[in-house]
Amino acid sequence: MVRNMNRKVSQFQASFYSCFSIRMRQSRSQAGFTFIELLVVMVIIALLLSIVAPRYFNSIDKAKEAVLRQDLGMLRDAIDQFYSDTGSYPLSLEELVERSYLRSIPIDPLTESAETWVEIQPSNEGEEGVYDIRTGFTGKAKDGTYYEEW
Repeated sequence: MVRNMNRKVSQFQASFYSCFSIRMRQSRSQAGFTFIELLVVMVIIALLLSIVAPRYFNSIDKAKEAVLRQDLGMLRDAIDQFYSDTGSYPLSLEELVERSYLRSIPIDPLTESAETWVEIQPSNEGEEGVYDIRTGFTGKAKDGTYYEEW
């Protein structure tokens, strides 16, 4: 029985090594990938990108909106502090920087410029200066509101 088992094992080893050696000979003579294999890999990559790309760009838009909200809040706080200290509104955003209420005028994340902020004048006739600030970008936010109304 042991002899019979040894014979089966040696037959299996022989067939295994012969298949392996045939495969090795084929792989040496035909090194590389077939066109179909490359095509399948490219389709899989394209499929994964089509799933990931929209989420990536959506997160960029959400981040820009969050930065815009933060910048508007910071600018409005600086205007309010200036008004509390002086009793008048600043004549421009540059005055807030000159008097150290701001280190610099922030860059609008949607327009990517510090020059596109829209300065709102006070509604009272006797006052002048910058009462409020808005972005110069037109369009709808992810929550359905318009950027000009923020």
